Amino acid sequence: MRTRARTVLIASIVAPLAIAASGTAAAADPSDITYAYEVVGNTVTNTITSTADETVRCATSLADAPGAELPPLETVLFEQHQLSAAGTAAPGTTVTQTVLDVPPGSYVVLATCMLGEADTTQAWWLSDYPGLAEFAGNLVPWSTYTVQQQSTVVTIKEAAQEPVLPEFGDLTDAFGS
Repeated sequence: MRTRARTVLIASIVAPLAIAASGTAAAADPSDITYAYEVVGNTVTNTITSTADETVRCATSLADAPGAELPPLETVLFEQHQLSAAGTAAPGTTVTQTVLDVPPGSYVVLATCMLGEADTTQAWWLSDYPGLAEFAGNLVPWSTYTVQQQSTVVTIKEAAQEPVLPEFGDLTDAFGS
């Protein structure tokens, strides 16, 4: 059962990253990747800056955060993340991943970037989430780095109702003309 859970975990984390990338060897440094999250309306963005020697595959996903608090690590890892964005970042570039139309609620933002193909991964950058680096470090054979940007809880509020304007006839009645 534990082996199956690990397989499911790896698949759930790596699956959004299944985007083609260069597979040649390169050195990786913990500071090669940075993340910056932002919320505007019902859109969550993650700005990723890469100084890695090669193209990295990245994913940004949102997991439910009941009560606007970080859920337990196990809950986040084994939850299927329906709200996500994935793509690549070439060396020396900054890219933005955007999750659109996020329903009202509280979410934790999770981000990962990988250097190498799934079977030849060399490095993995994870947003800082309590216990994640230790868990991943014991699970995978490649280098894992915690990115300074923490997994942050964000709250998407319901859109404000548009004001209902009175009809012109109602204004005439109200002002006596």
